[in-house]
Amino acid sequence: MVITVDDQPGSLLDLLWVREAHQLQPGGDDLPPLLSETPLVVRDSAVDAETHAAWAEAWPRVWDAAAAHAGEERDPGLFEEIQRTVVGSTERADLLHRIVGPNWRALFGDTAFNSASYRTWSDAAAHTQLVAFPARLEDSPERRSLPGLIRAWQAGLTKIVSIPCRGEFTRTVGRTGLLLTNTTREDSDGYQRALRTFI
Repeated sequence: MVITVDDQPGSLLDLLWVREAHQLQPGGDDLPPLLSETPLVVRDSAVDAETHAAWAEAWPRVWDAAAAHAGEERDPGLFEEIQRTVVGSTERADLLHRIVGPNWRALFGDTAFNSASYRTWSDAAAHTQLVAFPARLEDSPERRSLPGLIRAWQAGLTKIVSIPCRGEFTRTVGRTGLLLTNTTREDSDGYQRALRTFI
């Protein structure tokens, strides 16, 4: 049994931060909850009302695409293949896109991230993750929820994607992935409930 756990999905973390730091109010019924660690609001004169509106409109679409990509397993051959390509080539850019997937920066550049708020939040989130890392293997969320994890794996689950958001939230992403909050994953009962949604 092999299950991949991605508890640092970069593209999703960027999207979650952008939504809150820039106070976007994207429409949609199935959006993830707010971040556990609220970032400082960004006040940037370079982000005018028109840009802000375009970001809010695009956010749910980019989120859905990035979440679906996060739920997929990466072909390890892509990493070897990219090493054999020329820097700056179209082939390399295509392979990089297949690895990284849809993301905010590819569509809108780095403008949203040019602030101390992003660096501060990223550092705090990394510290929180490091502190929460279990000292013993048997204390890991997957070990504590092993029976449910086995049943979900037998049903086709191969990847868990965990995001640092408040409360319980679970969604199937792609054919073989499950997206959930760190809160859900850390709570044994919540994790079992989340895994049952895959079966």
